[in-house]
Amino acid sequence: MEKPFILHMLTTAKNLSPFDVNMALDAGWISAIPYINVEPSEIQGLVQDAIFSRSPKGLKRTGIFIGGRDTKQAMDMLKAAKHAMVPPFEVAVFADPSGAFTTAAGMVAAVERELIEKFDTTLEGKNILALGGTGPVGQAAAVISAKAGANVRIIGRQLEKAQRIADLCNNEFGDGEIDVQAGADADKGEYIKTADVVFATGAAGIELLSAKLIASSSQLKVAADVNAVPPSGIAGVDAFANGAAIEASNSGAVGIGALAIGNIKYQAQNRLLKKMIEEDKPVYLHFEHAFEVARDYIQSSK
Repeated sequence: MEKPFILHMLTTAKNLSPFDVNMALDAGWISAIPYINVEPSEIQGLVQDAIFSRSPKGLKRTGIFIGGRDTKQAMDMLKAAKHAMVPPFEVAVFADPSGAFTTAAGMVAAVERELIEKFDTTLEGKNILALGGTGPVGQAAAVISAKAGANVRIIGRQLEKAQRIADLCNNEFGDGEIDVQAGADADKGEYIKTADVVFATGAAGIELLSAKLIASSSQLKVAADVNAVPPSGIAGVDAFANGAAIEASNSGAVGIGALAIGNIKYQAQNRLLKKMIEEDKPVYLHFEHAFEVARDYIQSSK
């Protein structure tokens, strides 16, 4: 009898995300086993318990999902999990803390689509503001965009924190090969004047970009908001917006709302969870892979 598909789902939080459990089961995993309040130091023991309880053949039906709420911690846990493998005893691992990696990938891929289709250009060389960008989604979106050639600035209420997060993006996630900048929220009125793209990734229910600021930008092209809770994070961009013109814009900018982004995020997470099952060799998945499949989904849906 073939062994069931088992996904061991690890989180540093007190609860495992029901969203992630539903996604795992819908993607083909038969059992989603939760491990909560996991300490990073426990990763090696948990991983090796999982890999040594099945034969190498059975391990093709075994996977590990890493959740939590901290991007660096999730990436560190992914690296620790990979290090704990003892080939041929090895399983696929997928990190997506708070869904941040797949959400960010969906947002950046949607923005790229609009740049190509509406403005005949790409992310390369574009000036991007990540408003409320110190959180997990903002961090991942900044790194993905910078790796695609954009000039990214993370905007936070406190410049010191924004700079710390920008340094984290550059050194930890960008391997020192990107240069994400930082800025204070108090100065966004100046930054928006030369922005091509805006990401709104702050707390739900807070307007981060007003109609007045939108009107002040002479080159704004796309504004994307991951907030589905009114009021919108970006004035004039509701949750259903999917490339619609922003009324306040004088530069012909279009908006992308949370539900449009969420659909691509869903597809990206679903495809990565399936990839864990379908690949012959173990894979180690994170934000870069999420962006790849988000792009692929957009191309395939044209």
